Amino acid sequence: MTVFERIEELRKSTGISQGKLEKELGFSNGSISKWKNSTPKSDRLQKLADYFGVSVEYLMTGKENELNDPELTARDERDIAKDLDRIMGEIRKGNDGPLYYNGKEIGSDSINLLQNAIEYALRETKKENKEKYNPNKNKK
Repeated sequence: MTVFERIEELRKSTGISQGKLEKELGFSNGSISKWKNSTPKSDRLQKLADYFGVSVEYLMTGKENELNDPELTARDERDIAKDLDRIMGEIRKGNDGPLYYNGKEIGSDSINLLQNAIEYALRETKKENKEKYNPNKNKK
């Protein structure tokens, strides 16, 4: 399997189009297609590896030296921030009424602690899902 084929496999497994991937990474249109017959530069390989949460070695050889704790990519960070903003926006709006604990309304300090807990839960869930659903986790 070539570098291009591994990139295509990762791209398809995440459901992102080639054009959107190129745009998100700041590559010119059609640059990924050119890698059918050539190898991308190391800086581009690193961007791709970071984006998909794999190593450059995996992109080049299809093998991973070690299984690492999944790192969150910039895209993951954006997704987490977006979800957290949505959840906290709903809580702060209070459309369903204020939050209560033991019969007392939760104050702003407690809301901030709740936000931290939700953010932690979103991050850990994202990492668990990356490990659980990563198609490359068992390849060596």
